[in-house]
Amino acid sequence: QVQLEESGGGSVQAGGSLRLSCVASGYTYSRKCMAWFRQVPGKEREGVAAISSDGVDTYYVDSIKGRFTISRDNAENTLYLQMNTLKAEDTAMYYCAADLVDRVYCGSFRAFTLWGQGTQVTVSS
Repeated sequence: QVQLEESGGGSVQAGGSLRLSCVASGYTYSRKCMAWFRQVPGKEREGVAAISSDGVDTYYVDSIKGRFTISRDNAENTLYLQMNTLKAEDTAMYYCAADLVDRVYCGSFRAFTLWGQGTQVTVSS
């Protein structure tokens, strides 16, 4: 069964940090692009960071550049999102996502079709 399971969300004050994790199972994780998305009620889900299968290439939206870092451990089938200097506007449900097609370029958020159930991040100002 193909599955993604996120953890690490929580409540933090502005300026604080959190580290999200996502464990993948049921497919060849090490060959696939991975990404993090987020969604607030009433808005569309947005991609915030993506990473190539080998972890060399990363892609970020402008709103989180310099504050968030995406990384992966292919030996452990795990994806991470280190979030520093959190702001109130980062409050959202965060989702791990996988692109199940083998690709070289992982910077298109429209390619991601497998989702986890999400983990809530709440930042208080």
